[in-house]
Amino acid sequence: MLDKFMHEIADNQLVAAFAVVGIIVWVSNLLARHLTGGRVHGSAIAVLAGLALAYWGGLVTGKTKGMADLTLFGGMALMGGAMMRDFCIVATASEVQIDEARKAGWLGFIGLFLGTVLPFIVGVAVAMAFGYTDPVALTTIGAGAITYIVGPVTGAAIGASSDVIALSIATGVVKAILVMVFTPILAGFMRLDNPQAAMVFGGLAGTVSGVSAGLAATDRRLVPYGALVATFHTGLGCLLGPSVLFLAIKAISG
Repeated sequence: MLDKFMHEIADNQLVAAFAVVGIIVWVSNLLARHLTGGRVHGSAIAVLAGLALAYWGGLVTGKTKGMADLTLFGGMALMGGAMMRDFCIVATASEVQIDEARKAGWLGFIGLFLGTVLPFIVGVAVAMAFGYTDPVALTTIGAGAITYIVGPVTGAAIGASSDVIALSIATGVVKAILVMVFTPILAGFMRLDNPQAAMVFGGLAGTVSGVSAGLAATDRRLVPYGALVATFHTGLGCLLGPSVLFLAIKAISG
């Protein structure tokens, strides 16, 4: 019976991946509700659990894909890939009401640029504090502070080493978790109670996963608006990272 069950999982790896993630999210939401009283969103706990499982998978197999290196969980590679990610983002953004989105106006536009440049500066400053001086490394780690997607895209474009790219991803993941945790705590202070504020916040915070989870813990109706601008933020970072920002760092350090 067990052999048949394992065989079915191996033949339906993507279905198994959805089941595993579903269980993780379900348990994480229970922990968030009962241990934190809803103050920490379940997504933040789920991300930490996913990182732990990825580390365990890589440790056990000695390879690079974490859980996806295990035959039974090979579907994780597809589920966690760019195709599924972009599909989810588009599906979320489809709930946006255009009339409400237009009201953000120039504030949303300015927030988009500030949310790209300011985290980059902070990321570069932290990298310099840890002894990095190479413009490629500084730019890659700074781009990771924009989002964990912008970091590796920028690093690959300008020829960063795999270690530096890994650091940029780690930087972006830390930022996403911080946004997830502190958004509901600071929502009242930021007056995060309307679509326009959510769009400006999405531009400033930038990380789609962090913004979506943080707003979900604050007010689910605001999630599409924050995620919409945060998506543009990722695209803008991927454009500016290996071009304008890299040239700026190169000119300053040179």
